[in-house]
Amino acid sequence: MKQGLAIALTALVIFAPNTSLSLAPAAVAQQAQNVPDAPTPQAVPPLSNVDGPITPGKGAGTEQPAADVSSSAATEQPQSESPNPTPAAQTPATPEKDDVQTAPPEMPGAGEGVSATSGLIHKRTDFVEVPVTVKDSKGKLVAGLTYRDFKVFENSTREPLRLFTVDPFPLSIAFVIDQSLTTDVMVKVNESLGAIQGALTPYDEVAIFSYNNGAQNRSGGFTGAQSKRVPYVIAMTKSAGEEMLVPINSGPMAGCNIHVNGNCADPNLQPGKSAGGSTFMTIPKEIHTLNDAVLAAAKELSTRPKGRRRIVYVISDGKEYGSKAKLGEVIKYLQTNKVAVYGTAVGDSARWGEGYLSRFHLPATMRDNILIQYTAATGGTLDTERDLNGIEKSYAKIAEEARTQYTLGYISHQPFIDGKYRKIDVRVDRPGVDVIAKPGYYPSASDQR
Repeated sequence: MKQGLAIALTALVIFAPNTSLSLAPAAVAQQAQNVPDAPTPQAVPPLSNVDGPITPGKGAGTEQPAADVSSSAATEQPQSESPNPTPAAQTPATPEKDDVQTAPPEMPGAGEGVSATSGLIHKRTDFVEVPVTVKDSKGKLVAGLTYRDFKVFENSTREPLRLFTVDPFPLSIAFVIDQSLTTDVMVKVNESLGAIQGALTPYDEVAIFSYNNGAQNRSGGFTGAQSKRVPYVIAMTKSAGEEMLVPINSGPMAGCNIHVNGNCADPNLQPGKSAGGSTFMTIPKEIHTLNDAVLAAAKELSTRPKGRRRIVYVISDGKEYGSKAKLGEVIKYLQTNKVAVYGTAVGDSARWGEGYLSRFHLPATMRDNILIQYTAATGGTLDTERDLNGIEKSYAKIAEEARTQYTLGYISHQPFIDGKYRKIDVRVDRPGVDVIAKPGYYPSASDQR
């Protein structure tokens, strides 16, 4: 046991830290080869080149930072150490440079687009606002487009966009109801008028006009779309319609062919009266003062404040005869005051084939359907419906189209209020879409910002 203790003490003395003994040179060399070298410490450069706040996705400041440590270290490594080098073909292609739209337009946040259209300030410039509806080949609205998908041309010159928003605008709608329809069609229209309020929101406002021989403002101005006054005004506009009988103007039955209690129902048809003599009767012409009614509604809409969609909604067969206002004059007034015409065509204009032929006008005859001209000239749409269910659905469908539009804004390059008509061409870089926008406008003092 004493011998084992002596051996242990001898080993402790040999391997003690303060021992004066040294190892053999071969053992020291072997130990040095087994210990790897530690990595050389790299100094992190300070963030002295950051001159602005750090924004997620955009970096810090406007200048590029100094050489990165990781990138410099990567350049020091041999080329063979890169496990998966990226081929040149996989590098993403840079987008084509746009020489006109050099900067993005003002894109206000959600809910701020309406105030932005009326809050922009420009000095002696013409700010043009263009509502645009985009549909696919099936007639459904196309959503998700950005300002890069749109190009606007005025008089064949492309204009850079200054404003782009998709916010819904409150609607100011002037309903124009035709009371000169035939009795069977008028019954359907009367029953469908109750669905008008269901297509509108509390932020909208309505005015109701009717016409037969002259226009009448039934509501006396605009009122809230969901107010209790609207059903009362709608009830006032219901009419029995017109009995379109075939009068006889010659022969033994040419006299008063409709009698009530032995008397002529219409004194104007009595032989010898204003309709003609005892042997010949002049058939009175139909009166459909559609132009006068649209002009009256447009004048009421021109008083509405900025930031609202101004819409004339016509429920009619589109016939026009007897108005004091001309079609071209009314369209010019609509284009000057940013009023769009939408409509639901009923009666003869809604029949297949006949509705298309009624768009053509023969000289010295009554215009059978001028609604298509109003909608095409102002950027609206026209729906043709024959039954009650279709008429009711058309109110909601057209109100949705007017509410969900892309709103584009640009500064015109034309002279300051020259009074000349300016053509607008809106194009969308998507195949197979239908773009609905006003084809032009007349400048006015209200466009000055």
